[in-house]
This record gives sequence, structure tokens and C-alpha cells, in this order.
Amino acid sequence: MDKLERSMHEAPIIEKGDYEYLVHPISNCVPKLDPALLREVASRIVTTADLQDVDKIVTPAAMGIHISTAVSLLTDIPLVVIRKREYGLDGEVSLTQQTGYAESDMYINDVEAGDSVLLLDDMLSTGGTLRAITDALDAIGADIVDVVVVMRKVGGEDALEGIDHDVTSILDITVEDGVVTIVDDSVPAPRGDPERTE
Repeated sequence: MDKLERSMHEAPIIEKGDYEYLVHPISNCVPKLDPALLREVASRIVTTADLQDVDKIVTPAAMGIHISTAVSLLTDIPLVVIRKREYGLDGEVSLTQQTGYAESDMYINDVEAGDSVLLLDDMLSTGGTLRAITDALDAIGADIVDVVVVMRKVGGEDALEGIDHDVTSILDITVEDGVVTIVDDSVPAPRGDPERTE
């Protein structure tokens, strides 16, 4: 069993209203994030994601940042972070994300029409955040080459239904009655060339 799968069984689960929130090092950096776990996750993303002709990695703040930084360092693909702070820069695009437990505004800078992007995130739960981001990137005119998440909660609400983009996960899980179950722990088949070429 790999570090990611093993770490799922060690992660605490807390209640946020009716929502069971998995507190995991990859999603929260709590409990502490072991560099070997981050390295494993980044390597699995690099061998799974379609990286052909990707101009930018795009990720939402805050919990996609460390994962996407690690992938950026491995691939030499520049990183753009979607922030929860408005900067007022030219071309800034706002969006509203709605998760299973919160709603907030986010802002995209430095993504333009024609940019080929890889969208990375830590967790796909209800899909509210990724739906808002893919809609905003589509409206900008960016080409979303691939959407990859480390963990995907399955069996619940799906705000991504009907979007034109497939989402690849490294690991599918369920969180029910305080227990994490790995639904499919097979490693996805590698796609594309894991090495960045200029």
C-alpha cells in the first residue's frame, strides 16, 4: 500500500454541520505533511495528467498550492493560483465557489484566452469549487487540457454533472459514519510525457 492510501486511514474526520470533513495532510497540511507523501502525490500527478502543450498549472487557494507547486517544480510549468483576495489587476476574473460547507468569492489573474491549462486541486467533494473554476476558465477562453484531483469523494452530490471536462482522480474514496473507504486504489494509467519539453 502506498503512502497516500495508508494516510487515508490515519486522517481524522470532523463534523461541519451535516458534512463529514476529512482532515488530511494533502488537503489541510494538518496533521503535518510528510515530504515523502507530497513527493509521491506530485509524482503520481505527473504520470497521470495530460501535460502535452500545457502553458500553466492553475489551482485554487489554499490547499491546491503546495501540490501544484510540487508539480510545477517537477515539470517546469508555471503556476497560477486562484486567490480569495481581489487585486484589481487588468483582466482579473471573479467567481463564486460553493462547497459542501461554505461559499466564497475567488479571483483569477494571468489566465488569458488561448492559454492551455492543467487544473489541479486536492479534493473533489461536491464539485462546487471545480465547477465555478471550469466555468470561469471556459468563459475566459482558456483551453482546459486536463483536470486532476488527488482525492475524489464518490457517492454524493455532483455539481460537475454536465460540464465538458473529465476529472481524473488519483484516489477515489467515501467518507461515511466517520470512516474513510478507498473505492478504487488502482493507480491510473500514465498519460502523456511526464517530462516537460520546451
